[in-house]
Amino acid sequence: MKSDMTKGGIRAHLVRFAVPLILGNIFQLTYNAVDSIIVGKFVGNQAQAAIGISAPLMNVIIFFIVGICNGTSVLMSEYFGAGDHRKFRREVSTAMIVGIVFALCIALATCIFVRPVLQLIRTPDEIMDITAGYLRIVCAGLVFTFLYNIYAATLRSIGDARTPIYFLIFSSVLNVALDLVFVVGLKAGVYGAALATVISQGISSVLCMIYIRRFVPLLSIPRGEMTVDRALLKDTIHYSWSTGMQKITLNVGKVLVQSCVNPLGVDTIAAFNAVTRVDDFVFQPEQSIGSAMTTFAAQNRGAGNQERVEKSLKTGMLMEAVYWLFIGTLIYLVSTPVMHLFVSDAENAVVGLGSNYLRTMAFFYLLPAMTNGLQGYIRGWGRMNVCLMATFLQIVGRVTSAYILVPRMGLEGIAYSCLIGWIVMLAYEVPYYLWLRGKLDCRKNL
Repeated sequence: MKSDMTKGGIRAHLVRFAVPLILGNIFQLTYNAVDSIIVGKFVGNQAQAAIGISAPLMNVIIFFIVGICNGTSVLMSEYFGAGDHRKFRREVSTAMIVGIVFALCIALATCIFVRPVLQLIRTPDEIMDITAGYLRIVCAGLVFTFLYNIYAATLRSIGDARTPIYFLIFSSVLNVALDLVFVVGLKAGVYGAALATVISQGISSVLCMIYIRRFVPLLSIPRGEMTVDRALLKDTIHYSWSTGMQKITLNVGKVLVQSCVNPLGVDTIAAFNAVTRVDDFVFQPEQSIGSAMTTFAAQNRGAGNQERVEKSLKTGMLMEAVYWLFIGTLIYLVSTPVMHLFVSDAENAVVGLGSNYLRTMAFFYLLPAMTNGLQGYIRGWGRMNVCLMATFLQIVGRVTSAYILVPRMGLEGIAYSCLIGWIVMLAYEVPYYLWLRGKLDCRKNL
């Protein structure tokens, strides 16, 4: 269902857009967590550690693809807000063709070079083989990852954040069922978890494609009209590359942080994998609010409604702060029960390590809420390079401090390195926002 954000209440638009994203991301993270819980319960800590090491590497690839889709969706939102449907459809076609070719190339390269990369980040020898096998299977399904995300991005660009969620929910439920079949029933271990992920993503992407062709004529582009528009290609590459590089920079940083954790042993790796899943649950609503702000700002920028864009920043930041009060309190209170979900032995050292980390992070979650809100606003103005630089500075601060703190503080040092990274990020974003606001005010008064 299309939603024109250039008219109507700002808060209502942001809530209607963000809530489906939050619910969908929770379902997606749920089946990611289910991989960890099922493998941890029925296979063991080594398999849990293998998935933990794989996660940041896969995220580098997957979130680069997601970043490409999100970047092009900003252009699509701008053209949709301006009412230029011909240009909108040409942008969809260009992004689709270029993205499929890129996803196939990335999948091939990843399958070839996975073992040297695992050696580079100091993966323990005893879990090298199962980690490499898990990654190769998941990489084989990257084209499905792209197809789902590009279709979801096109729907979100016209204000429909709800429809992609239905397919994601279906994929999540199917993934859980296949996990139980492959891992518990067929005793396929981490390889079964990887197969469950690929199959569920593949079916979800196909269903999404069928839906668009039947019910969304604006997005249904006949095969004969599928072409790369050279006039749009430059902007497409700029927007998608900047956003993709922002995602890949963030996740390369996570890989480097993982390399700090790996020498601490299998228990710490398993604990880090568990708390990373919890962190992802916390961050997704913050990111979803930021995504809502981006689409709102892009549509209104295309329509020339600067005043509505400015008002959306205040509304979005208030939503971020309220969410932090809720989630920070909740995580602090339930950190230990949450950690018990990921381990089979109630006395396992993994529980203590993870609980201490989560109680510390509960206070720090406010900062990523603020950075996600600011970045959503800045992306809506098309300033992708600024978001990329902010993320780069954050990662430099986080990784540098992690290498200093983790050997001295263990897993809790990761929490403080995150805090330092977010402080560095805000120190760059806030002055830029003030400069941008002044520049836009001057332009408005001319």
